[in-house]
Amino acid sequence: MMAGCKQVHPGADLEPASLLGLIESERVTICAAVPTIWVGMLEELDRKSYDLSSVRCLVSGGAPLAPSVMEAFEQRHGVSMVQGWGMTETSPVCAHGHLKSGYKEATPEQQLAARSKTGFMIPGVEFRVVDDSGDEIAWDGITYGELQVRGPWVASSYYNDERSNDSFVDGWLKTGDVVTVDKQGYFMIVDRIKDLVKSGGEWISSVELEKAIMGHPAVKEAAVIGIPHPRWTERPLACVVVRMGAELHQDELIEHLRPLVPSWWLPDDVVFIDEVPKTSVGKFDKLALRARFVKRSLTR
Repeated sequence: MMAGCKQVHPGADLEPASLLGLIESERVTICAAVPTIWVGMLEELDRKSYDLSSVRCLVSGGAPLAPSVMEAFEQRHGVSMVQGWGMTETSPVCAHGHLKSGYKEATPEQQLAARSKTGFMIPGVEFRVVDDSGDEIAWDGITYGELQVRGPWVASSYYNDERSNDSFVDGWLKTGDVVTVDKQGYFMIVDRIKDLVKSGGEWISSVELEKAIMGHPAVKEAAVIGIPHPRWTERPLACVVVRMGAELHQDELIEHLRPLVPSWWLPDDVVFIDEVPKTSVGKFDKLALRARFVKRSLTR
């Protein structure tokens, strides 16, 4: 709006064919959506050809995007993708995943690895990542901590809401996102605090498991939730949607994951479902999945 650009709004029709038709007919240059929209559009693009020559960049936000989706858009359809991050409380954008100049000579694999991270903060936004004691973590790309942000367009409290005491500390917004940060300042969302799977005193990232699962060519969508376990407190359950016309068995999926994640991260069980439930803004509704499968027995 500030740049005077034409804006194209799809309204309530968010079917992949309609969205791709709008991009084609309106000659859209930049398009932003949540990962579930991109997954649906990718499936439609693999089925039918659309003219995307006007597109300069696709932006994904709202939830982490599987690198396999980003790679498929670029290799199969010639469209570049980046990730962004923000919240309602940050009005809304705080970070983006464009490549810094130091990556210009990097290999395609190294560039994809960098762009698959959530990104780095835009000017005007301060951030820190702290552990349970409130101490800042090392920028080593490995250590986990909670992301906290502040800035001119970042909320500093909630109006007449008792949640403020738990959500803000010394002017910092506690985002509830667990992240790692590398030496270049790129951070990567590991999970929401509430979605981490606590197994035997160790944390398992549902987001990283979902990315690995969605790397399988037969998988359309995947959501991982923690299910109560009598010995380990929680164990991961993978809820998987298979692509139309494809077949996939649990043992095959576990073997796909085995070289990609630690052995104790492997899901105890896999359930194949027709669709992952979504919230009103298109994010995976893990609360609904937990309610649906909370009594499922995991005893591996």
